[in-house]
Amino acid sequence: MTTMTETSARFREFKMPDVGEGLTEAEILKWYVQPGDTVTDGQVVCEVETAKAAVELPIPFDGVVHELRFPEGTTVDVGQVIIVVDVAPGSGDAAPAAAAAAVPAPAQAPAAAEPEAEAPKGRQPVLVGYGVAESSTKRRPRKGAAVPEPAVAAVQAEFNGHNGHTAVTVVQAVPDVPGSRPLAKPPVRKLAKDLGIDLASVSPTGKDGIITREDVHAAAVPAPAPAAVSVAAEPTTGAAPEAPAAQASATARETRIPVKGVRKAIAQAMVGSAFTAPHVTEFITVDVTRTMKLVAELKEDKDMAGVRVNPLLIIAKALLVAIKRNPDVNAAWDEANQEIVRKHYVNLGIAAATPRGLIVPNIKDAHDKTLPQLAAALGELVTTAREGRTSPAAMAGGTVTITNVGVFGVDTGTPILNPGESAILAVGSIKPQPWVHKGKVKPRQVTTLALSFDHRLVDGELGSKVLADVAAILEQPKRLITWA
Repeated sequence: MTTMTETSARFREFKMPDVGEGLTEAEILKWYVQPGDTVTDGQVVCEVETAKAAVELPIPFDGVVHELRFPEGTTVDVGQVIIVVDVAPGSGDAAPAAAAAAVPAPAQAPAAAEPEAEAPKGRQPVLVGYGVAESSTKRRPRKGAAVPEPAVAAVQAEFNGHNGHTAVTVVQAVPDVPGSRPLAKPPVRKLAKDLGIDLASVSPTGKDGIITREDVHAAAVPAPAPAAVSVAAEPTTGAAPEAPAAQASATARETRIPVKGVRKAIAQAMVGSAFTAPHVTEFITVDVTRTMKLVAELKEDKDMAGVRVNPLLIIAKALLVAIKRNPDVNAAWDEANQEIVRKHYVNLGIAAATPRGLIVPNIKDAHDKTLPQLAAALGELVTTAREGRTSPAAMAGGTVTITNVGVFGVDTGTPILNPGESAILAVGSIKPQPWVHKGKVKPRQVTTLALSFDHRLVDGELGSKVLADVAAILEQPKRLITWA
């Protein structure tokens, strides 16, 4: 996709690119520049979060930042202009956006309050940023009754920089009309939509009757029981004190968290997977004492120096060998063409819990890697995920996945397939248990494995063979050599 267009010989626009595979929107998490800053080709100007990961966006040309179209926290559709850069500063008489932002808002108010002036069609420059011509804004369809057009015209531009925040609001003040659209900035409208709050029911406390984030959060807090806290029955107008809102929050019995970004994608993907692919899960409990001894030996091996060695490494290698012995399990279902697509490569996914939610990056062509190479790839994958630097490309194209629930002290589970994959192996906690070994009951290191698979692709026999092969290798790791 082309992410930039030349608006003139002087100004160039940078559009929100599709940073993933077919993603339609991204949220601006942080701006690293502000109007007036000089930028160079390849410089990171902002961080955005898609449905898959947080990604840093570099600017593809040199110049001076003229305008930031959206504030932090705004979800922007792919293809929308997010930043305008002056590529030939000083060549004209137009001042940078930063200079315009420094102009006091009251000085501009008379021009904005001309009721007789005919509104021109299209977007017009107003201080910093642009106003919106009547009926020119394209919005996504909303559920429920149609909202009437506003009787109060507001032009708002908000900028967030790395080291500060500048907000400019120009309001055309007209008498309030019943049924008119409440005044609120785009991020506040989105917050209200996410929380399920009708802005018409929110009492504004901001200047000129504008609804603020705090107003929306206050409206989202359920009223406490009368016996516990005394609260006015009727909403007050004007600037409301913040203390009652804080008191209500402290006594609230519920907290609503907007579902977006990675968490939203996880929810959609898991629902789609659970109700699309017929899941079957099989279990096996296995003595992994010899595997644990092998892990201890490999940690002392000079060929494994500099890489992290743990049981997950041996389990991953065991699964790769099991897939090699049972290649039909490594497949995907093509619903459109009603075909089974067998993969001749293994992109091994590793489920990783991060502050932004569960992500599943994968090791490309894991089947071709030696044990040291696999260990290095696992270490890099985990480190990148923890630091929040996993790219969308790293999470695309997986074929099978491992999820290690044992790190949380869990014995086993019934994992849901990563969409588009045929199988997922859950590994439970490894701990000493009484086990019959050589005819005697002894304490051994034992774990439980669970393999979920798509029954359209994998029948019970094939799934059982794969799970049994993984267990056999973990019980006797020398099979890594004899079966590989």
